Order: sequence, then C-alpha cells, then structure tokens
Amino acid sequence: MRSLPRAVATLAAVAALAGVSAGCGNPDDDWSRPHPMPTAIGALGAGFVDPTATPTPEGTITPKPGSWNDVHPPKGYRVVLLTAGHDEPTNALVAAVREWAKAEDVSLRTIAADGDLVPGISKAVDLKPDLIVSAGNELVDPLAVVTASHLSQQFLVVGAEVAEPTQNVTAADWSGASFRGEGLGASSTYDPTSFTAERCGAAIRAGVAAVLHNITGIVLWLDVVR
Repeated sequence: MRSLPRAVATLAAVAALAGVSAGCGNPDDDWSRPHPMPTAIGALGAGFVDPTATPTPEGTITPKPGSWNDVHPPKGYRVVLLTAGHDEPTNALVAAVREWAKAEDVSLRTIAADGDLVPGISKAVDLKPDLIVSAGNELVDPLAVVTASHLSQQFLVVGAEVAEPTQNVTAADWSGASFRGEGLGASSTYDPTSFTAERCGAAIRAGVAAVLHNITGIVLWLDVVR
C-alpha cells in the first residue's frame, strides 16, 4: 500500500516537469496562435525611395546603400525560407537569411523544395507566414506560376527576380544576380562570385524593409560594394 502514494507522487512530479517544459517554449514559434499583422520597427532612410514618386508596379528602384539599416521586423516575425539547389550562391543566400533571422529574433522555418518545387511552394504557403523568402534560381519559374494565385501571401526573392511579378512578389538583386527564369533575358550577366556575404545580407535586409513598408511588387536593385 505504501507504493501507491509514491507512484502518485512520482506521476505528479512528472506532470509538473512536463508543464514547466511546455511553458519554457517560445510562444512565438507556435504558429497556431493568433498573430497580429506585423509592422515595421524603424523607418526607411533617405534615398530608399523617391519621396515624390511612388514606385510603379513591376518597376525597379535603386535604394541608397544602408537606407534600410534602421528597419527591423517585430519580434517573432514569421518567415519561411524556401530553398532549392546546393550551389554556392544559394548556400550564401541561405546563410545570410539564417544569420539575419537569428540577429532579428525572427521565427524561421525552412523548406527545401529540391526536386519538388511547386509542392514545396504550396507547403510554404500553407504555413501562412508573414513572409516567404525564396533562395535559389530553380524556384523562379515555379514562383512565377504559383504566386499569382496567393495574392494575400507576401514573397521575397533574393538574388533573382520573377518576371512580371504580382503585387505580392518583391525581389532584391544586383549586378550578377538577376536571373528571371528560363529563356528570359536578365538585367545583368550571371556571376556566381557576386554572391558575397555582404550582398546577400543586404538583399534580405533591404527586401524585408520594403515589404514591411508595403513597397512590394517591384525589384530592388542593390548597388553594394563587395
């Protein structure tokens, strides 16, 4: 009979520990919880856009380097990093997004869509993140097909761009990184050595700054040295 109280006490202790463990989780990582519309922390600097002219849909702007530095996402900003390919440029973009997410306390989930591109994009959309970031030239053509059917979902393409993007698709690229899809001309000759840590980092920060300020459906052409 003495063993029963001990068993009950043990179960109670285990339950208590389980409760503490659950409570220690970051609630921002539970995407099933209600989530407010994200708003930017900080303002765009001078030279990001022309204050006298609203960027035209599918247009290109060249923000002044560093004009996005004071803009940050809110804590717990929900981002899906959608990747395809294992080439060095894609790896550099992925590393930059992950470094940015860690520095900004972003809730980041990654989907590798290798060989299963359209279903991978659909899976990212189903998660209903604040933003889907695409890294890898292989995703450009599938994104051009899928994104127009999900206008309420914001997409950011880094290191490439979608031809004729809808208002929910923004791109951040530079000379050497302007792939627009198979059979389409690019704004510059592809140069895998141009995917430096600095350029990739600028692409994610400038792109997110634009999305958070509702400057979307355009291409950000980055003039970043190195």
